[in-house]
Amino acid sequence: MASVDVTRRIGIFDSGVGGLSVAQQIRRALPAEELLYVADTAYCPYGDRPLDEVRDRALAVGRYLEGTGAKLVVVACNTATGAALEQLRETLAIPVVGLEPAVKTGAARTRNGRVGVMATAGTIASERFARLVGEHARSVEVLAQACPGLADLIEEGHLDGEILRARLLGLTEPLRRARVDTVVLGCTHYAFVREPVAQVMGAGVELVDSAPAIARRTQSLLRDDGKPREATTGSFRVLTTGEPRTVAPVISRLWGAEVPVESVEI
Repeated sequence: MASVDVTRRIGIFDSGVGGLSVAQQIRRALPAEELLYVADTAYCPYGDRPLDEVRDRALAVGRYLEGTGAKLVVVACNTATGAALEQLRETLAIPVVGLEPAVKTGAARTRNGRVGVMATAGTIASERFARLVGEHARSVEVLAQACPGLADLIEEGHLDGEILRARLLGLTEPLRRARVDTVVLGCTHYAFVREPVAQVMGAGVELVDSAPAIARRTQSLLRDDGKPREATTGSFRVLTTGEPRTVAPVISRLWGAEVPVESVEI
């Protein structure tokens, strides 16, 4: 793995705003780092696109981030990780951190042996997801639930309310019928509707996601290959391949503070 130059920024990307849940965890773990986030909104959501197209977009954005001087790239998207992680690591000369549904954690925490995974169709269809289940969840029953349209609702700012609740009730019905006691949030977008998901799933169902583990992995790479920045406060910059005026209000709402959003062509 390539060594890390600690004077440069961390690049993070997702098809849209979902990867902000990962960026928030990285910011908490590494408050002095400069973060550059790319929302590939023009192609959002990746989960509804052919795997080859997702792979091409992931490679294009990864190369762009490396070209801006990123010292490390975080693929803050389960679908993009499943489609392109190996190719990104082969192509880029900097470390690449991928994101996978927390199936291992879910399998370890279930009490009744039934784990639900909410994810995009692209993630569920990937070979990486199949390997993940085969390696870490052989002793439990894993019920994978594709969630078409859910990322779109979150991109539009539906973080609560009846429209979101109605969609969640429909999507989680098979998981509730199967009486899963653990649900893996297998898309970074879904962390932003954690409470509504918990409400429709009911008491006693534990929700898990991968964002904290990704932040720890990023922190570990910086610690092993150098030293994290020592400045007091790092910067946070957001670029989008979509329309900044549309994306900015949702990003600021999710981030918890106003964030300038710039347009980029990749």
